[in-house]
Order: sequence, then C-alpha cells, then structure tokens
Amino acid sequence: MNERWASLSFSSLIKGYSALQSKIIKQVKALSSNISSATPGKFLLLQFGMSQVTQVGESISNLISQVNSMINNSVRNQKSG
Repeated sequence: MNERWASLSFSSLIKGYSALQSKIIKQVKALSSNISSATPGKFLLLQFGMSQVTQVGESISNLISQVNSMINNSVRNQKSG
C-alpha cells in the first residue's frame, strides 16, 4: 500500500501567509489608486480577503503557541525525570 503523508513546515506556512498578505496589499493599492472603480462588491470582497488573512495569521500564531507549549512541557518533564 503506497501512502503519502502531507508535510507542512513553518517555512512554507509563513511563505504562503506572506504571499496572501502581498496579494491583499496589491488589491488595496489597486482599489485605492482608482477610487472611482471601488464598487460596493469590490470593497466587500476586499474586506472578506482581509478577514481571511487575519484568521490565517491568528491560526499561525496559535499553532506556534501550542508548539512552544509542547516544547516547554517536554523540557519540564525531562528536568523532573
């Protein structure tokens, strides 16, 4: 049986997040440079994209916090053992 495991590194996660941020920044610049084309629909889509970036950032932050907690617990367990 040939199983494939997906792997995720912090590096690839941060690179993906950075690319997502850059995409949103470009959209903000494009919309603000031509304000006459800023329809309510475009504005709402931009807001949605910004909220997604925020959620991804918070998820990454929570993941880092959980990993840090696991490492601290492992070190604490080794010291007491």
